[in-house]
Amino acid sequence: MRRVNSKSESLWSEEFAVEAAAEQYVSRRQFSKFLVLTSMGMFVGQIWILVKNWFRPTTVYKEKPVALISEIGIGEVKLFSYPEPADACIMIRTAADHYVAYSQKCTHLSCAVYYEKEANRLECPCHEGYFSVSDGSVLQGPPPRPLPTVVLKREGDNLIATGIKL
Repeated sequence: MRRVNSKSESLWSEEFAVEAAAEQYVSRRQFSKFLVLTSMGMFVGQIWILVKNWFRPTTVYKEKPVALISEIGIGEVKLFSYPEPADACIMIRTAADHYVAYSQKCTHLSCAVYYEKEANRLECPCHEGYFSVSDGSVLQGPPPRPLPTVVLKREGDNLIATGIKL
């Protein structure tokens, strides 16, 4: 038995009689049980996410007139909001019969992007993120994904937004 130097050490020794080396030892059985339980917990969490996404209602977008064809010249920009008034979007007429529209929020930190005509790209001034005008893909910078595309439909002289493609 160990010698006790003081009364406080004796109280401590009595309350915590486990040796430090034995306390830190983890058996293979305990470690395997921990790994199995953790893996099962992660698996159940992934199944929960999958089931939750299967039953999530799909978003239905309303059609909204965006512009008249005569309003926008080739290489010009029209700003609009879609699907809600707080959702800023940018539309660019790239050719006589070709229009593209994207969300105006940068996918990095939601700064507003603008069209740079000379470089033919969409630019985010906050952190120098650049997007392709043709498909909204990231050309350079920190944005992690392309800009959401606003789906446009032409009816006569009207351009109508019909949905958003992520």
